[in-house]
Amino acid sequence: MNLPNKLTLSRVFMIPIFVLFFYLFFPGHYFVALAVFTVASFTDYFDGKISRKYNLVTNLGKFLDPIADKVLVLSALVVFLSEPSIFTASAGLGRWTLIAAGCGVAIILAREIIVSGFRMVASNAGVVIAADKIGKYKTVMQYFTVGAILIGAGICELTDHISGAVINYIGLAFFALSVILTLISGINYILKNIEVLKK
Repeated sequence: MNLPNKLTLSRVFMIPIFVLFFYLFFPGHYFVALAVFTVASFTDYFDGKISRKYNLVTNLGKFLDPIADKVLVLSALVVFLSEPSIFTASAGLGRWTLIAAGCGVAIILAREIIVSGFRMVASNAGVVIAADKIGKYKTVMQYFTVGAILIGAGICELTDHISGAVINYIGLAFFALSVILTLISGINYILKNIEVLKK
């Protein structure tokens, strides 16, 4: 197994560690969870960079890398929903913020399932669907979303300083952008490759 694939697998193994520290209640646990998530996110950058630079692209890597990315982000968003204060730390809209967040997470999850199924159908038809720029922007924005929300939650947990609420609002804005980019990316995948469904 080459280095990029090892990095990808390490990202998968870090997911339960992230979830563990998210739920382990001690001062600063959100920041520890953020540190684990950040390290996992950087493996996504380095495994791709190394595999392209040294021509280490493998079928295993093509299979594992997108799965690891999706499971990492979706795990974070799902555990966020289990702690209502994560999405409502900035108050304001209260429970409506949590309802909107739940709908957003459902949209992101649905898009990933639909696109993965679409790629499988395309593969059976001999068509390879590469990741597009919008999809990459979507992934980056999702990483920013998780990071900002964890920082905001961590500050709100440790202090009453207004910066926690401000960062939480920024995280929610990132989340809204993530949902929009997710929708655009999903629709774009289908429209650009609609001929696959006509075969």
